[in-house]
Amino acid sequence: MTVGGVLDQSLALYQRFFWRFVLTTAVVVTPLTFLSALTTTAGSNASAALWGLLTVVVTIVGTFWVQAALVFAVDDVRDGRIDTTIGELYGRTRPFLGALIVAGILAALGIGLGLVLFIAPGLYLLARWAVIVPTIVLEKRSAGESFTRSSELTAGHRWAVLGVAVVTLLGTAVIGGIARAILGAILPTFFGAWLGSLVADCIATPFIALAFTVMYFQLARGAEPAPLSAPA
Repeated sequence: MTVGGVLDQSLALYQRFFWRFVLTTAVVVTPLTFLSALTTTAGSNASAALWGLLTVVVTIVGTFWVQAALVFAVDDVRDGRIDTTIGELYGRTRPFLGALIVAGILAALGIGLGLVLFIAPGLYLLARWAVIVPTIVLEKRSAGESFTRSSELTAGHRWAVLGVAVVTLLGTAVIGGIARAILGAILPTFFGAWLGSLVADCIATPFIALAFTVMYFQLARGAEPAPLSAPA
């Protein structure tokens, strides 16, 4: 597995099925970013604090729901065609939400703490746990098992895994930041916050999911995506 190979395959799928991934993301991200924008512009009082807490909880659930649906979406189009509706993608993710939330929060805490304290431990954990989401939804692993399985899959490939993660996360962060800045500058405060985040998330989130899922398939199965000339 190479960084270039994963990114090339991810970009090819992203370009061919762009609207499929964007629409899959937008189904959940649209209300999430709307709630977030409301919270941002609500001011500071008890009601705003309660609304903010509710938004955080809903966002956590929604974020992992989107990630799981996108993993299934990537798996669906690897043969070059779309065989599953967006509703079916989200329906398939529901049984895994609990495991995804637990594993995602634990991983975020571990990686975040490692980055804040010493940087290197956080990067090491990021490389080690990079494919916990695909292992949960595609292999039906529990939250605890996903950490062990991801560690097994990434062993011997962690420099490449880290390269994919860093390039993908930094690249999408820059693109997302540009989208937020442009829309925030030309639209009123609420709409700038909402549409800026919506556009940024709909562009960035699918590519991150693509890169990490393609990486999972290469690590777990050694499988190459189907030729992109296959009928849509």
